[in-house]
Amino acid sequence: MEIFEAGPPDGGPSLALHGGAGGRLEELTLAGRAPYEQGLLAAYHAGWQVLAAGGDALDAVCASVEVLENDPLFNAGHGAALTATGRAELDASVMTGSGLAGAVAAAKYARNPVRLARAVMEHTEHVLIIDPDAAFLERYGLEVVEPGYFITKARQQQLVRVVDGRAVAARHGTVGAVARDVAGRVAAATSTGGMAGQADGRVGDSPIVGAGVYARDNVAAISCTGHGEAFIRGVVAYDIAARIRYAGADLAGAVRATFEQELTRRGSTGGLVAVGGDGCVIAAHNSPAMFSARGTGPEPALTT
Repeated sequence: MEIFEAGPPDGGPSLALHGGAGGRLEELTLAGRAPYEQGLLAAYHAGWQVLAAGGDALDAVCASVEVLENDPLFNAGHGAALTATGRAELDASVMTGSGLAGAVAAAKYARNPVRLARAVMEHTEHVLIIDPDAAFLERYGLEVVEPGYFITKARQQQLVRVVDGRAVAARHGTVGAVARDVAGRVAAATSTGGMAGQADGRVGDSPIVGAGVYARDNVAAISCTGHGEAFIRGVVAYDIAARIRYAGADLAGAVRATFEQELTRRGSTGGLVAVGGDGCVIAAHNSPAMFSARGTGPEPALTT
């Protein structure tokens, strides 16, 4: 298992984001790391601009994830993985350290699913909504697109390879971000297109509070990527926070222990980014690689 850690920023903001874990070119057959690094940097800078201006952690993570949703290299939004029937069904979630949360599963019309998840949190009584229609989005001023917007030629080719048995369905393509702002508030956001070739209607961990996302002020904010079913069974994001809150574990120790018990021992892989209540940031994975950017300043450390 690999863990990358940056210390707390003496009261300043912190930000970390991921663009999926697994093999380096598992999601798309593209040569070189530069396009992924450019996408991660653009997403980090979008979130950091919010934090540097004194903005809220929730605004920062949404800004970062939105950039990744708009980049077809990453499995979220435009360029999402396709189901067995060639559809894009998008999942996303947001959570604040104060305990508010919103999520959406199998979304088909929101250009940016993370914004839809936030609308669920801020404008409804609910936490999770399945397959909202276009009218729901319009009610809250969200941008509506036709389902074909999300489909790219690269993802169609990937699906053909999976269906033909020439490729294994990737389980690790998800994007997410965590942040702590200057006021000490934390937030997390996660967004995904799921697994290539998954059954229509399948939902992984990304929109499940406690599994693929979790946040609590003065404890941690966590966004996960990996074998979604394993993250759900192990309630991975919450398990990490519980080790910190109830057992007094430090963030890195909690991440390592949860991964060992809930993922590695069960033969499952994935990764996450997390920010502690003190502002320390972590990127960790037990998969061959994970795309991530993390830092406590305007220029992040990158892992691709």
